[in-house]
Amino acid sequence: MTTSAPILLEMRSITKEFPGVKALSDVNLVVRAGEIHAICGENGAGKSTLMKVLSGVYPYGSYSGQIVYQGQEVRFSDIRQSEHAGIVIIHQELALIPDMSITENIFLGNEPRKRGAIDWKSAQRQALDLMARVGLSEDPDTLIKDIGVGKQQLVEIAKAFAKDVKLLILDEPTAALNEADSQHLLDLLRGFRERGVTSIMISHKLNEIEAISDEITILRDGKTVETLNIKRDGVDEDRIVRGMVGRELGSRFPDHTPKIGETFFEVRDWTVRHPISTERLVCKGSNFHVRRGEIVGFAGLMGAGRTELAMSIFGRSYGVYLGGQIIKDGKEIQLKSVADAIHHGLAYVSEDRKAIGLNLLDDIKTSTVAAKLSKITKRGVIDEVAEYKAAEAYRKDLRTKAPTVDEGVSKLSGGNQQKVVLAKWMFTDPDLLILDEPTRGIDVGAKYEIYGIIQRLADQGKGVIVISSELPELIGLCDRIYTVFEGQITGDIARQDADPETLMKQMTSTKKMQTR
Repeated sequence: MTTSAPILLEMRSITKEFPGVKALSDVNLVVRAGEIHAICGENGAGKSTLMKVLSGVYPYGSYSGQIVYQGQEVRFSDIRQSEHAGIVIIHQELALIPDMSITENIFLGNEPRKRGAIDWKSAQRQALDLMARVGLSEDPDTLIKDIGVGKQQLVEIAKAFAKDVKLLILDEPTAALNEADSQHLLDLLRGFRERGVTSIMISHKLNEIEAISDEITILRDGKTVETLNIKRDGVDEDRIVRGMVGRELGSRFPDHTPKIGETFFEVRDWTVRHPISTERLVCKGSNFHVRRGEIVGFAGLMGAGRTELAMSIFGRSYGVYLGGQIIKDGKEIQLKSVADAIHHGLAYVSEDRKAIGLNLLDDIKTSTVAAKLSKITKRGVIDEVAEYKAAEAYRKDLRTKAPTVDEGVSKLSGGNQQKVVLAKWMFTDPDLLILDEPTRGIDVGAKYEIYGIIQRLADQGKGVIVISSELPELIGLCDRIYTVFEGQITGDIARQDADPETLMKQMTSTKKMQTR
């Protein structure tokens, strides 16, 4: 793509207001045919709102400004009209039906027909082809609820590919993917570009933005800051960050000197079977330990079993337990339920904060105390004053951006929602926090704050386990990193020895780590 390519899309002076909030103010965007155009900005900058305006989620009349697409002004009243014009959006919140199959979800509302009836044989054939294109090797009859959030993202992308797309909008498309699968998706987008398909990509993974984009538009506080051409303007990650936050950000990780104590938590020979496929072991004799004040990372490719290991330890909330021991402070403990895990000082922050970590109908106050109501309950009645004080203390301590703790969590940005989830589990006074993808879908500024919170927790003498698909995050944050491959722990790597090549080698190794 060159700057001489024809303009496919212009958004002119777009302004969008919600009650009491101006989400977009006079925003302009120009996208040329056949390019990959990135939109960057901190959480709350207006990126997703702008794309919802473009795709008709926010219909014409609910915003001011003009959208010109393929040389004609368009006024979409709903998402069906934009899809009919060839604009397909994949939202950060996946639009899949859990109790329907992969095939049914891919073609939902777009089913192939033969003589007036749905042609399921044709649908399944096409689904297999689309799944292969996105690197998803599952039975197309598999229900969505039986695959992880990462694979669900691939189904969503395959669903978009099933339509006659001319302009593909991807809101955090690789947030749920590890590096290898993210790279595969980026290669797919490059292939689309070669075939003349234009893409708009919202992402907080700046290395991906730099690697794949032709141009970048940066938003800040609902306004257009600038549009940069990757090659012409010599754009790198630091340049993007400066535009996003309005200042230099010297390091992506706060300075930290760990204060590591004695081992207090051990898992020995932990073995767990898949809940449906009885012949499949998702944890195969896993052994690991955590010391007080230590941040321990878990690295692995999608499907390696990191989340399954964490959930099975946290009150056996995943899979079928076959054997193994959990030792805490020198004594074996039994964690047969989530309540047991909380009682023994464990906390688990799920990778999917919207579906599992939070009830989006609740406010900050209710969410903060939800995991341990006994702390603010007197004679079976919640002490509302204690509830408010606890929630307000965490709001201030974590610097959660919200006017009051009565604010609904659904109104918060991704980074601030994650802070509420952390507050919820910090309120339980845990000794060990398991954080599964704690910065997924969060901008670089909010990530920095989350990293600082994790370091402060470790400095309090707590153990912290961080599961992440971003190797630079694990290397920059963790004191030690375990690698996982096909349910086995294959490596235990000290921070000073950790680099992407070493980790990837262990993440693809079939050799089981020797017990220390």
